[in-house]
Formats: sequence, C-alpha cells, structure tokens
Amino acid sequence: MDSVSLSHRLRKAGRPCVLIVMGVSGCGKSTVARLIGDRLGWPVIEGDDLHPADNIARMSEGTPLTDADRAPWLDRIAEQVREWGEQGQCGIVTCSSLKRKYRERISGGSADVCFVYLKGSKDDIAPRLRERTGHFMPPAMLDSQFETLEEPDMHDEVVLKLDVTAPQEHLADLACSHLSRLPT
Repeated sequence: MDSVSLSHRLRKAGRPCVLIVMGVSGCGKSTVARLIGDRLGWPVIEGDDLHPADNIARMSEGTPLTDADRAPWLDRIAEQVREWGEQGQCGIVTCSSLKRKYRERISGGSADVCFVYLKGSKDDIAPRLRERTGHFMPPAMLDSQFETLEEPDMHDEVVLKLDVTAPQEHLADLACSHLSRLPT
C-alpha cells in the first residue's frame, strides 16, 4: 500500500475543516492527531475522553461495546464537529469510527469532515498494543475491533488513508501536505 491515498470524494470536496483520525485501537490515532494538530495549529480532542464512564468500564473489563453503547459517545463527537462548523473553526478528534454508519453519524454527511484512516493489519498493530501502557483498552480486544471494522469506501466517503507501517512523523507530514494541496 502507498503511505497515503485520498478518496475520490475528498479530492472532489476540497480541503476539509474537521479531521477525524480513525482506526482500530493501537493504530496511533492520538499520536498522529497530535502531530497533525501541531502542524496545522488546530485543536485536538481525544475522543476517548468523550466516552461515558460506563463505556470505559466495559472496555476496561474486555467487553466490546454495542452500537447502543457507542451512540451517546458518537453523538458527543458529532456535537463537537457541528460546533466547530457553526463557529467556522477547524479541529481534530480521535475516534475509532469503525463502521460506516458511525462515520455518517459523526459527519452528518458533510464533506467538510474528513476521516483520516490509519490502516494497518493485526500483525502491524498487535505489538503496539502489547507495549502500550496507561490505556483502558486491553490488547485482547483487538480481534473485536477488526471484526467490527468496515473500511472506509475510497470512492463515496471523505477519506485520507495512511499506512501505519510508516513513521508517525512522516504520516503527519504526508497528511498535511496532501490536505494543503486540496482546493479551498
């Protein structure tokens, strides 16, 4: 896979104002989002901080969330996206966004919201999860993340896809470079 790919709809839509850095747990969402935010001067919100306490408790115990469990969390993220849009502000949120219907719920169908998909295989991501400390998501839940994942449609969705095997600094540079070349 090339290190970066832009979806057909992203190329057509032009430069987005909100980025949702997405992918399975352990793919590097927080780090890449922070790096992109630093380069663009945009605020970054850690999507996990928007989870209700019950969700964090379930995941900490190794219980995968249901769509009903995720609904209030996705609504909080969507609300933040709408607020930025209403204020004419740009920003970045990390969110696994594993299913298309979650991405649609967050974006409200707006082409101003781009999902930065950190794509990697289980073999790429599992070692990262095993080495990670201080996070509530146990490595054993990676299988359920991949089972839930519906990869973004590179034609119909607004997506910038990045290969997680590349260094994270490089991924942030690529994302910013490609986004800056899109028309406003």
